[in-house]
Amino acid sequence: MKTPHDAVIALNLEPETPLSAEMQAYFAKCEDKLGMVPNVLKAYAFNNEKLEAFVGFYNDLMLAGSNLSKLERELIAVAVSSVNKCFYCLTAHGAAVRQLSGDPVLGEQMVMNYRVADLEPRQRAMLDFAILITEDPARIAEADRQNLRDAGFTDRDIWDISAVAAFFNMTNRMASATDMQPNPQYHGLAR
Repeated sequence: MKTPHDAVIALNLEPETPLSAEMQAYFAKCEDKLGMVPNVLKAYAFNNEKLEAFVGFYNDLMLAGSNLSKLERELIAVAVSSVNKCFYCLTAHGAAVRQLSGDPVLGEQMVMNYRVADLEPRQRAMLDFAILITEDPARIAEADRQNLRDAGFTDRDIWDISAVAAFFNMTNRMASATDMQPNPQYHGLAR
């Protein structure tokens, strides 16, 4: 019996544009590397231009060169998603933290409350800033940026922390607004 959560999202969006050859190849690459096409990509697939913009921005923030490690970027994603209670992102990026860290306990701690996780002081400062962006961005002052510099981050790193936190605040809101559901495969990864 199908339930509403069998759908990728609660909205019934008719395809507006066909997927480009590039996006079809990207979906095939996801299937090959991950064994699935993440539902977030399927959700955006109703409009090729929106899908390409999302994929491009996500790949730039999460996979391109940065002084932030992939794990640190995933830690930001999970900490922000925890505050926003985003089921999709907590499930998908919690799995990424478990995989990248090799520590399933860390993944679960991050999902519940990053403050209880065994993190380096540098990572804690990074996440404190990401949470400030999430909860009260108007309160950010130069002292908050200086705390990051004192923890060893450059101004470019502060940009990257801010961009990842802001991106996940946006995607959390889209996932919640559309009732986006995580792929079932995420639940069992790296346990």
